[in-house]
Amino acid sequence: MDELQLIAERTGSVPLAESVVLGPARARLMAEIARAGTENAVPLKKRRRWVWTGAGAVGLAAAITAVVTLAPVDQVGLEPPAAAADPVTVLRNAAAAALKSPAAPPRPDQFVYTKTKQPDGERESWRSADGTHDGLIKMADGGSIPLPGCRNGRAQVYKGGEPLDGVMEPCTPSPGHRADLPTDADAMFAYLNAGRGGHDGDFNAMGKDVLSLANESYLSPAVRAALYGAAAKVPGLRAVDHTQDAAGRPGVGITWPLGPHDDPKVAKPVVIVFAADTFLYLGTNSTAVTASGVVDAVGRRP
Repeated sequence: MDELQLIAERTGSVPLAESVVLGPARARLMAEIARAGTENAVPLKKRRRWVWTGAGAVGLAAAITAVVTLAPVDQVGLEPPAAAADPVTVLRNAAAAALKSPAAPPRPDQFVYTKTKQPDGERESWRSADGTHDGLIKMADGGSIPLPGCRNGRAQVYKGGEPLDGVMEPCTPSPGHRADLPTDADAMFAYLNAGRGGHDGDFNAMGKDVLSLANESYLSPAVRAALYGAAAKVPGLRAVDHTQDAAGRPGVGITWPLGPHDDPKVAKPVVIVFAADTFLYLGTNSTAVTASGVVDAVGRRP
């Protein structure tokens, strides 16, 4: 493999840095060139030029990768470019990016709107911000699923998408705005690991809860940052340098570990995808979040 191909593979999804941030990286690059050139030079009596060996090419590619990845690190205060190879750093960078996003919490009478792209098409949902108003999920095939609000501990019962007259059932509100969640990574990890989706230590169940919250709930910047910080504590994570979400958008991914009963020969790990330049959440390899926001009524869009 020649050095240009190696460099292309290392930097394919990373934006170029601005000149103001290149000084220290350029110095490291030139030092790497000088070192590799000294180690691999051939005496002039035998040849008229020096050449790169495999180690020199790898060193040059690593140095150039460090240069081009400085832009997102220095511009938004994230960690060094090792993020592309380390799942913990990717998630910490995602948490840092989440903290910088604007906060616009919904009113109790509003709805959290989410549009997702899945293998069978697009889906839209309107979830009541406080869980007491009637919401809706619009499926890709044109059908819909009602999300009855829970008022005074009772909710309307539906059958075949139609309400059963006078038939109610006990309920607990399921708010689209999760203002009740921890804003600390350790506390969030304890919350997710408390058996709400499975047994204590069931990281597969925890992953489902993480994705459910990330995909279709309004989370404040601090809560979303805590969610990614908690995810970083899960053992068995792996980073994927070049991947894409279900909408085809490129990014850097995190593979979630399989469950204890999953057959690794059959089950495919979920890849959680973040934008490679901003580390903002995009979705997964099977469900991409293509639009989201807060609206005043079911059927409206941001």
